[in-house]
Amino acid sequence: MNIPSKILENAVSEISRLPGIGKSTALRLALHLVKSNSSDIKDLVKSIESLHNNLKSCNICYNLSDSDICDICKSNLRDDSLICVVEDIRDIMAIENTSQFNGLYHVLNGKISPIEGIGPSELTIQELIDRIKNKKIKEIIFALSATMEGDTTSYYIYKKISNLNIKFSTIARGVSIGDNLEYTDEITLARSILKRVPYEQFSKD
Repeated sequence: MNIPSKILENAVSEISRLPGIGKSTALRLALHLVKSNSSDIKDLVKSIESLHNNLKSCNICYNLSDSDICDICKSNLRDDSLICVVEDIRDIMAIENTSQFNGLYHVLNGKISPIEGIGPSELTIQELIDRIKNKKIKEIIFALSATMEGDTTSYYIYKKISNLNIKFSTIARGVSIGDNLEYTDEITLARSILKRVPYEQFSKD
């Protein structure tokens, strides 16, 4: 890509480091910023700095939050006996958009994947186990992606705490095999939560 300005070239190079953004898109964004008002640029820079410096991880569920405890964990309107286990904070957003779940969450920050060198210790699995043991949890819902890695992660957690007096369930397979929750439409995802099945039954299939 022949860029006439070194300053513009550096901006394109930095923007293109963001996931899903190629050089052409980065150039289009950079040129848009060139034409933007100074106040808009300052607001953008300020919001990015705040994102990097002030955004926190909830001390309970590991959702992203403005404070040490996220609004979901703080709420007195949520069913604190029910925990939905997800891989990523985007899954929480997807489920919350359905308005069909009123429990709490636990974000694993990934899934077990030996090929990628991700084991149980790289995830918040032990924190989940400790949380379950210290609280009166009645049900755990596995809402992980319908992939081999997702199923492996669910099964690992289940084996770790299957001796506890807790109900285990998993979202119904209205979600296609290999799909991530964030890409599932709200109606399908809502139905998969409402029609969740016992995990013991699912794991035997």
